[in-house]
Amino acid sequence: MHINASRLQQHFEAMSLIGKIGETGTNRPAHSQDEKKAFETAASWMQEAGMKTHIDSFGNLIGTLTGKDPSLPVLMMGSHLDSQPYGGRFDGVAGVLCAIEVVRALTENNIEHQRTIQVISFADEEGWRFNKGLYGSKGILGRLDPDDIERKDKDGISRRQALIDFGCDPSRSKEDEYKPGSIFCFLELHIEQGPVLDMGNKPIGVVSGISGPIWWTVKLKGMAGHAGSVPMPLRKDALLGAAEITLALNEIATQQPGAPTVATVGTMNVFPASRNIIAEEVSFTIDLRDIDIDRRNRYERQLREKIESIAKKHSLEYSISEDFVSEPRYCADWIKAIIHGQCKALNLDAPELMSGPFHDAMALSYACDYGMIFIRCKDGISHNPLEYSSYEDLATGAEVLYGTVLQVLKK
Repeated sequence: MHINASRLQQHFEAMSLIGKIGETGTNRPAHSQDEKKAFETAASWMQEAGMKTHIDSFGNLIGTLTGKDPSLPVLMMGSHLDSQPYGGRFDGVAGVLCAIEVVRALTENNIEHQRTIQVISFADEEGWRFNKGLYGSKGILGRLDPDDIERKDKDGISRRQALIDFGCDPSRSKEDEYKPGSIFCFLELHIEQGPVLDMGNKPIGVVSGISGPIWWTVKLKGMAGHAGSVPMPLRKDALLGAAEITLALNEIATQQPGAPTVATVGTMNVFPASRNIIAEEVSFTIDLRDIDIDRRNRYERQLREKIESIAKKHSLEYSISEDFVSEPRYCADWIKAIIHGQCKALNLDAPELMSGPFHDAMALSYACDYGMIFIRCKDGISHNPLEYSSYEDLATGAEVLYGTVLQVLKK
């Protein structure tokens, strides 16, 4: 094996201590001091692997190993080091640390390469702090929305201010955008975050593509009133409307048995949030995903109609804010073929599967070909401190990534 499995495990264990919660949990918000400490730690490993490092104006950590011909489009790898507020130790981290270990193996084995290699930990992939993800990966491609920089977290801190506090200069973001054609391809290793590989007792999977998500924030406005005196037929109860929409979302997403459609209401804020006041305003998030764009679009239309009818039923005003929308994005066939070939060379029976969660690879897919390697995670649990992938599987995945990189460098 070209990968140093012991060193890789040590890196995972060291990273797990940064932003640690409980025994196995992680909380590293985007643009936070914990993420900065994680960047400093990862940067030291990048430098040991021979890379030069910097943090750009979007808050991305970038490690660069220059090739013999710097004019060639770069081979890019990576993922993210920010986490969910109640997250695990491997989501995103696996893609960054395994990519660093691959570069370390390349330099230790004196592998010459024409093409420059970059490893990136992208800023705010998770999207929970500012309620919108893929900030760093979309940023380098010039695909951010104008208001993304001004979005605020629950404490009222804008992303602009968070980046400044992080040590970045958002006013220079245009300078850090990659020119069209400057990225040859993007490779991302990630834990599956689902049960398919674990149920099939397969350590590695080859990703065929990423489902298309819709992220909305829905706001309902009714009228506050005394919970003990306003008759039920006369109420304009925003929370009742939100509850009915939540149920309607579930009914829409499950109407086709066996389909991979998933839908979630993940957060809900109620005003004025008193037990004896009828809720006047409620805002909540909707996450709807599917690998079939026609079905997803059909469900989206049904959901809009339901929201309108439920709001009318309860005499509520409503608004829908589209925070993030993407169609399904499919991996490049030629990269999938290389990954399959590397798996076979290691006697791995690696199935091909879609990714329900989105990843930084989704953003990069608009600029270049991409491929993904999935690592088995126990019981498919993720976004939870119980999230677990074995160090053996991670080292195996890194070895597949190493062989993939060698083949891509020949292109």
